[in-house]
Amino acid sequence: MNAENKPRRLGEILIDEGVITKDQLNIALTEQKKVSEPLGKLLVNLGFATEAIMRSALGEALEQDSVDLSRVVPDPDAIKMINSDTARKHKVIPLTYDLARGTLTIAMSDTFNLFSLDRIRIQIGQHIELNPVLAGEAEISSAIDQFYGYELSIDGILREIETGEADYTNYQGDIEEYSQPLVRLVDVMLSDAVKRGASDLHFEPEESFLRIRYRIDGVLRQIRSLHKTYWPAIAVRLKVMADMNIAETRSPQDGRISRTIIGRQIDFRVASQPTIHGENIVLRILDREKGVIPLEQLELPDDTLRILKIMMSRPEGIILVTGPTGSGKTTTLYSLLNHLSNEQINIMTLEDPVEYPFPLIRQTSVSEAAGMGFANGIKSLMRQDPDVILVGEVRDEETADMAFRAAMTGHQVYTTLHTNSAIGALPRLRDIGIIPEIMAGNIIGVLAQRLIRKLCKYCKVPHKPSKDELRLLSNREGSVPKVIYKPKGCTTCDNTGYKGRLALLEVLKMNSELDDLLAQGATTKEIRDTANNQGFLTLADDGVRHIIDGITSVDEVARVANLTERMN
Repeated sequence: MNAENKPRRLGEILIDEGVITKDQLNIALTEQKKVSEPLGKLLVNLGFATEAIMRSALGEALEQDSVDLSRVVPDPDAIKMINSDTARKHKVIPLTYDLARGTLTIAMSDTFNLFSLDRIRIQIGQHIELNPVLAGEAEISSAIDQFYGYELSIDGILREIETGEADYTNYQGDIEEYSQPLVRLVDVMLSDAVKRGASDLHFEPEESFLRIRYRIDGVLRQIRSLHKTYWPAIAVRLKVMADMNIAETRSPQDGRISRTIIGRQIDFRVASQPTIHGENIVLRILDREKGVIPLEQLELPDDTLRILKIMMSRPEGIILVTGPTGSGKTTTLYSLLNHLSNEQINIMTLEDPVEYPFPLIRQTSVSEAAGMGFANGIKSLMRQDPDVILVGEVRDEETADMAFRAAMTGHQVYTTLHTNSAIGALPRLRDIGIIPEIMAGNIIGVLAQRLIRKLCKYCKVPHKPSKDELRLLSNREGSVPKVIYKPKGCTTCDNTGYKGRLALLEVLKMNSELDDLLAQGATTKEIRDTANNQGFLTLADDGVRHIIDGITSVDEVARVANLTERMN
């Protein structure tokens, strides 16, 4: 084989494409000698390349995609599409089934085996497109043994538990025994919660039963109830997966689980809390695909997006994001940082804890036990030559003072604050102990945020607004909509009438006039009146825009924003 036809190595391809540098390749090759892992995986772990870029590069280097089956939880719907005999004969394991696209992703030891692909197409139907990815033959055989021959649906596993003879109360969490139905039950519940778009998974013991609830679109829904006999074993399984102490049941604990589910890397933040009926365990689902959303994909109005970009272009100062717990503040902050991130600036964060890892961004979890609180952490970050600093939350005077010192010394600072409105952040900072003269000129702007559910586009129904609704929805020019929409419910939205969420934002961009009022100790009303005269839009105003556009309902906006202020 001459030099022109010789396949290029993965590292050479990545350097030629400008994805990594020679120094980064040498670092990864040195690390590879220690851990004996694939080069592509190491480059992703080191933050030198994203998974998407690496998959593309591997496709060019190996002329096929690959998958690590040891960290994958197959979709039960996909497993049902290929029987075990076919899977064993052709050395294939189904991974995910995308119903919308009609695509079945399968792992094979030989993705170019046309005979095997034809046999599989005959079984699943020619209308379904196959997406083969490469996996090791031994890994596939192990996965077939693990996932075939056992029930992989919640109802089926529950029936298996109810009719079984095993004593689950003494289960000690051997994670290798996939024949154990409780192991499969936990895995399938994690997968089911992710597939349903849940943000949290609750295991709540009562006196005689275990309640299991998902938080979907901000609302808790009860999914299952189990006899309490099974809860100790499920709790142990969750603790084992999260590297928590299974012997400790009287003190709160935190842990983390990482899994590949429905083709995506999913992290679960696990927290246990002792209650009178046993340990309560809640898993926060951290989907990296949903947690890092490009700024342009946040569904913000054009004028709001324009103001945000103007605010971010200012080289120093502080930007505050306010709202209650669960209002999407972290997602918005990550979107802002992701928009700023490049090799020319140094972005550093202090979080409690770090939720989504970012390449190029230095992230630190605060730890009061180690003496690394928010205030001390900011002092430490200032010695790291940062351009942009994210402080997870301003909770006290010391943290607020350090955040403003950073903003006053040429840094751009992003942080969160618990207030009900954007303008309400100003008196809140005064209450914490920041004097108005310091705030004036150093606050770039304040964002107040809430999350509202979107109407299901398949079943929403038109509705003629009532007189009171017309008063709420009239704009400043006096025009009113003739038709709005309300929820109905269908199978697509689980009969709730809503599917998905979006952010309501009110953005207070500070300027010289507002800074002067702030420095003079003006009242909140004076600041609000001036902002309104400058075109400031409240959460209610933003919500009304979405109602008129048919995206959400009056009741949903009224749930999170004060619409009555528009009736005055």
